[in-house]
Amino acid sequence: MNQYPTIETSRLILRPFVLCDAGDIQRLAGDRAIADTTGKIPHPYENGMAEQWISKHQDEFERGTGVYFAITRKIDGVLIGAISLIGIVKDHQAGLGYWIGKHFWNLGFCTEAGYAVLDYGFNVLSLKRIYSCHIARNPASGRVMRKLGMRYEGCRRNHIIKWGKLEDLMLYGILNDELKK
Repeated sequence: MNQYPTIETSRLILRPFVLCDAGDIQRLAGDRAIADTTGKIPHPYENGMAEQWISKHQDEFERGTGVYFAITRKIDGVLIGAISLIGIVKDHQAGLGYWIGKHFWNLGFCTEAGYAVLDYGFNVLSLKRIYSCHIARNPASGRVMRKLGMRYEGCRRNHIIKWGKLEDLMLYGILNDELKK
């Protein structure tokens, strides 16, 4: 069994999720504002969904297809969000996904966690490219991607349906040699 990584930044600890995080995940990700601007978070966030999600992480990690981190504040251990590399293709690419609880928005936590996960992807997993996307009406997520050094790669018009409405998806990517060291 591979050892699941933990990453430390100046203000954060990115660690594996554990089942006792489920209540915090349901409370934070269950906020309609979080679900509204993400492609995959359901609303309402029902009992048992967080446990089911967490239970898949170790298997994906061991298969080399995904790594999920709980974003926690170093000062008090409070869970504030999640960040992951998913759809990992060994030595090639992965998708970066993230969400931050509403009360923790605009404090730079997502960008700080993002740099750490890009570094992990490029320097530990030997990825060549990391990509991400956001719903067009969520420009804050695009700002995070640009702060991370990701480049705009295009728009998939009417690409997803969110709550019965067609949504454009904005695409970003970064190559290994573009990461600011």
